[in-house]
Amino acid sequence: MGYAELVQSYSNKMRVVEAPASGGGLSQNGKFSYGYASSAGKRSSMEDFFETRIDGIDGEIVGLFGVFDGHGGARAAEYLKRHLFSNLITHPKFISDTKSAIADAYNHTDSELLKSENSHTRDDAGSTASTAILVGDRLLVANVGDSRAVICRAGNAFAVSRDHKPDQSDERERIENAGGFVMWAGTWRVGGVLAVSRSFGDRLLKQYVIADPEIQEEKIDDSLEFLILASDGLWDVFSNEEAVAVVKEVEEPEESTKKLVGEAIKRGSADNITCVVVRFLESETANIKASDISSTHSSSSQEANQGETAVRDDSDHKMSSKQTNRDDTAVHSLDRNAEVEARSGDSGRISSNQKPVENTAAGSSVSSEQSGSAGENN
Repeated sequence: MGYAELVQSYSNKMRVVEAPASGGGLSQNGKFSYGYASSAGKRSSMEDFFETRIDGIDGEIVGLFGVFDGHGGARAAEYLKRHLFSNLITHPKFISDTKSAIADAYNHTDSELLKSENSHTRDDAGSTASTAILVGDRLLVANVGDSRAVICRAGNAFAVSRDHKPDQSDERERIENAGGFVMWAGTWRVGGVLAVSRSFGDRLLKQYVIADPEIQEEKIDDSLEFLILASDGLWDVFSNEEAVAVVKEVEEPEESTKKLVGEAIKRGSADNITCVVVRFLESETANIKASDISSTHSSSSQEANQGETAVRDDSDHKMSSKQTNRDDTAVHSLDRNAEVEARSGDSGRISSNQKPVENTAAGSSVSSEQSGSAGENN
């Protein structure tokens, strides 16, 4: 092979990583917002799918979010996107017994997927499913496979799903009890083939690889800040805490998912990467209310201080008035003494046209006016 052919060969193998597809929205009741981003990453094919859906059911605003990571082709993941949530919300017990409805809908969807594959030549297509269902003040996370759900509660990261891997003791025991085996082939695999112990589809391994979801319920309250759903393309290069730290820095959900996906590609993720972030706005409302309470308390303190100042000013005004009254009393005393002395014939000491009494009265008047002006100014 010549140099030109070698360069052309490498060029054909290289793939430009495109910007992730992204979007987002807000629930009708304003209780949560969401964003998503999805990229094939460094792979030439895309097997990840996702779904974000808001429905009104029996007077409840319901949020449904899912990430579906396909293997052996995209068909199984695409089937889940189209049918899983539709099967779930039409279940008769969806509102009254949501957990049992989730379990039934998952297994029913898996059966329908396997039936639909009868007309297809490939029997090894499968998919994980990491989903979140919001009903009232409840968050229900249901997981099959190794996609993952992580929440941020009171500033801390918590995994609310478990990656289903064949080397986990309970999963391995279940597989072996069903007649299967787990062996190392680059990683632990069911039958030496599949690296997850639960999935939708996978007809040839179905008796060992089940679609029973593990379900965890969380209460939506002021401490619950946001939820991250993502395929293993993200979790291969991010810890739970690192992902939560990124979302904390970016308030808008769509922008936070784009940042996560972009950073995963930079860190060398070799898989498709899909991420959904749901922000619970009740926690933000609580923070705003706490801030308002603090501001109100501060204003009340300022008003109290102003009130104390006004009381002191009023007290000073009253004291000034009392002093004025005392001055007036002194003036009247001098007037009486002058009259007595005038009657006794001693007009040389204090005469009727002498100024001190008038000056004292004028001084009292100025003092009273100054006190009034001071009160008004204060």
